[in-house]
Amino acid sequence: MLTDKFFAIAQLGHEVTLWLLIVLSVLSVAFILERFVSLRAVRSRGERIIEQAQETLQTNDLKEVESMSRDKDSVEGRGLSYGMRHVKAHGAPGLEEIFSSYALIERPKLEKRLNFLATVGSNAPFIGLLGTVLGIMDALKTLASSQGDPGPVMVGISQALVATAVGLLVAIPAVVAYNYFQKQVKQTMQNLESVKEICLAYAKTSASTPTKDA
Repeated sequence: MLTDKFFAIAQLGHEVTLWLLIVLSVLSVAFILERFVSLRAVRSRGERIIEQAQETLQTNDLKEVESMSRDKDSVEGRGLSYGMRHVKAHGAPGLEEIFSSYALIERPKLEKRLNFLATVGSNAPFIGLLGTVLGIMDALKTLASSQGDPGPVMVGISQALVATAVGLLVAIPAVVAYNYFQKQVKQTMQNLESVKEICLAYAKTSASTPTKDA
């Protein structure tokens, strides 16, 4: 019967789900560490640009924008360098599109592997629940052949519940890390928006500055 086949699967399925959760946990931790180091470096380099931008606003000296655009190590600095190159070649028209295109290119790099963390965070509890269901099925089948002895059944149920606990332990760090990293990416995009506005101000100021007759 088909039901007997499901009970046969249940005997192995509980162990398979546990191993799957362990693999997902290892990958999740590795990706969390990689993203933490990578985005921390991005944020640190970006803070230097934002500090310079604040000084530029305080001194009202837009010539400092050219100095900021020489920082090619940060996402914001590279975006500003592309913007400044466009301003010198074509002026203000099209500058916003340059920054928008650059943001579309850079954002996937910043969000690398975050979809995996989101997937693990949303699905690991269900995988653990599946393992628990399979484990309970196996425990109830054991009850049928245990001649009323509840000991083996209790052991089987307790082992089955481990899968749910492991699923939650895998999911919670993945969800927390995903939300934290998304916040970091959002901050970087906001910084890029800030330097775009400064670059626009530079372009408009340059365009409105009268040229001296020779």
